[in-house]
Amino acid sequence: MTLRFTTAGESHGPGLVAIVEGLPAGLELDRGALDRDMARRQLGHGRGGRMKIESDAVEIRSGVRHGRTLGSPIAVLVANRDYPNWDERMNPWPVDADVEESHLPRPGHADLAGALKFGHSDVRNVLERASARETAARVAAGSIAKGFLSAVGVSVHSHVIQIASVTAPERDDLSPEDFEGVDESPVRSLDPEASKAMVAEIDRLRKENESLGGKFEVRAFGLVPGIGSHVSWSEKLDGRLAQAVCSIQSVKGVSLGEAWDVAGRPGSEAHDEIFFSDDRGWYRETNRAGGLEGGMTNGEPLVVQAAIKPISTMTQPLRSVDTETKEPAQAMRERTDSTVVPAAAVVAEAMVALVVAGAYREKFGGDHIDDVLSALAAYKERIGWRR
Repeated sequence: MTLRFTTAGESHGPGLVAIVEGLPAGLELDRGALDRDMARRQLGHGRGGRMKIESDAVEIRSGVRHGRTLGSPIAVLVANRDYPNWDERMNPWPVDADVEESHLPRPGHADLAGALKFGHSDVRNVLERASARETAARVAAGSIAKGFLSAVGVSVHSHVIQIASVTAPERDDLSPEDFEGVDESPVRSLDPEASKAMVAEIDRLRKENESLGGKFEVRAFGLVPGIGSHVSWSEKLDGRLAQAVCSIQSVKGVSLGEAWDVAGRPGSEAHDEIFFSDDRGWYRETNRAGGLEGGMTNGEPLVVQAAIKPISTMTQPLRSVDTETKEPAQAMRERTDSTVVPAAAVVAEAMVALVVAGAYREKFGGDHIDDVLSALAAYKERIGWRR
């Protein structure tokens, strides 16, 4: 059984759509959890005016009846409340108005490469779909996937570990309970002092018309060993996770476990030694691999970190070239955030959840959620997994 999803829609168009296929029937969805995830994507000190306009809510259009999945494709709609202000510029049909084109591509954005690739004279035809507004649909799909993961005992969480030059202290002892108050931080940091310093850094650089990047971390708990596979490059879970997280707008690098640190260590300090006891079963005392070995989960918490660049829409635009006149010009101005690191972490939660949920579906199959749970229980019994 394969879990697939796709999104459609433009930043200032009528709305965003996500379609999720492959979930079993009988899965109970939590409407409140779905709404909370949508709200969490809009959190974070440094967000721009768009967040004051949009208050994202998901409309389920198919695949769910009375709160339970039917086994058929689930279609969700996230309306763009700002669309009435863009009706002429983004209407799907011709309008009786002169709509001004945009010819000033932004360095670091998809504007120029997309316009050249698809033959557009108006870079808005590219930037609308390339916008991170698209991630609202991903979070909706990911929240549904998290509902499935919850049923099989898996939870997915995220937090911010760096904004610009401010880095939070490393934490190796995190559990699901440690994330309960993360959204109360204005930057979704688990460390109160780092949170204050990050806010100050955002305020300082915002006054200088700068945008800020940073790093975030996603952790998944409750995974059984053997999710993913070593037998084919396309089935390796680490590869699928890296692609999924790196597909998020502005993400430029992904680390699985302590990848960048272990690259400089000898092997004896890079791997997680294996232990067994009658009461615990198989276990490790370290988790440098981030819960992944040979393209498969090993039963330890999954740890994925990502680096996100400063966003490319700036209040003080960089130098560019007018695509029509080929003359030097400033890049276009668009309503913008100062930083999106806290929100990007929530999007990455969704992407990790979708990848892991897909891998669970492939391994355990089942047309009904009870079939999945039975297969999972049988697998745990066969491998002697005691967690």
